[in-house]
Amino acid sequence: MRVTPVAIADPPLRSSYGLHQPYALRNILEFISEDGVIGVSETYGGEAPMNALMSLSEQIQGTDPYQLTGTLASMLGKKGTAQDATQTHLVPGENPVDANRRTYAAIEVGCLDLIGKTVGKSVCDLIGGRVRDRVPFSAYPFYKHAGGGGDGDDSREDKYGECLSPETLVGQVIRMREEYGFGSIKFKAGVLHPDEEIETIKQLYRELGPEVPLRIDPNSAWTVETSVRVAKELAEELGRGGYLEDPTASISGMAEVRRRLLAEGITTPLATNVAVTCFDDLPQAIKEDAAQIILCDHHYWGGMRQVQHLAKLCQTFDLGLSMHSNNHLGISLMGMAHVASATPHLTYACDTHYPWQTEEDEIVIDGRVPIVNGCVEITDKPGLGVEIDYDQLARGHERYNQCPYRKRDDTAEMRKHVDPKWERKLPRW
Repeated sequence: MRVTPVAIADPPLRSSYGLHQPYALRNILEFISEDGVIGVSETYGGEAPMNALMSLSEQIQGTDPYQLTGTLASMLGKKGTAQDATQTHLVPGENPVDANRRTYAAIEVGCLDLIGKTVGKSVCDLIGGRVRDRVPFSAYPFYKHAGGGGDGDDSREDKYGECLSPETLVGQVIRMREEYGFGSIKFKAGVLHPDEEIETIKQLYRELGPEVPLRIDPNSAWTVETSVRVAKELAEELGRGGYLEDPTASISGMAEVRRRLLAEGITTPLATNVAVTCFDDLPQAIKEDAAQIILCDHHYWGGMRQVQHLAKLCQTFDLGLSMHSNNHLGISLMGMAHVASATPHLTYACDTHYPWQTEEDEIVIDGRVPIVNGCVEITDKPGLGVEIDYDQLARGHERYNQCPYRKRDDTAEMRKHVDPKWERKLPRW
């Protein structure tokens, strides 16, 4: 088993969490079989996830990859520490509650890739069989400051420039659609005053028309009252295949927004990836009708097969399903694509940060995974369908060793570049 931490350039993107650092961190996991076949996986970066994986090395090395995830299955039932912590307040990958599930998921994907490459089968076919050969993804525009990510001599081209107004955000989306062909738009809000963000969605709607579904995600930055006001003002724009994601904090807060909107005759669905992040959250969320769409993520739900279990529950309870994204490279993108390919009940295009990463950082052979007409194609290549470019992996590891970051901290970056007294306030508006 090998675990290699890498750093990848990340533009100065804004969200209610704060400001992205010049580098995002990822850990690359390799399982090497006695036959010399290598299974790969990618997970959250930094020291804590790396140490969690390394702490299991004695349990992993020398075992059968067909049996390993069963041997470690008890990890899925362990919540970790800090039972009151939630992803509402902690950035993805930093929540101690799902630490064990994240570790397990990384191991599961590595085992599946190793098995697939050994027997000559795609991962999606190992976990039940593909139901789609092309997996749709959504554009993911952000408000951002000037800069393309990286630092000093390692700075990257700023493809989109500063985007801190409705007009520049629309321009960003037009360019993304030209390059990748995305058929739906997921807009990260919670940064400017809600009136500015309402105007941004309205301008997107005027530019793109009703055929392109729009979604807005302020990451719990709004009160219940503000959430209801925004949903009412955007009822037309979000009502055609779109949704309102995590407008306010907590399952109970989301449920109150839903009740008030239904009382006004507004049926815009609410989606979540921070109020509902594990199976234990589902009973309350379903009982209170707090979310109509669950945004899963195999990285912190406990792996690909846990996502398939979730999908069946969502189908049973008439909930929609899509996928959350974090900064990632091609291994994670293909992991998302394979589980989506083998999950019939996937009702919305998946999120992806992939357009924000650059060719210079990609670590898979042949470079970046193509996104064509908004979709990632599942080929007949075995496993996840990607192999590591070890020169690129070494460059990513060297970048990690040279950069000062060992965990994601959007608050520190805001204080450094925007406001030295900045605090994440929920709600802010």
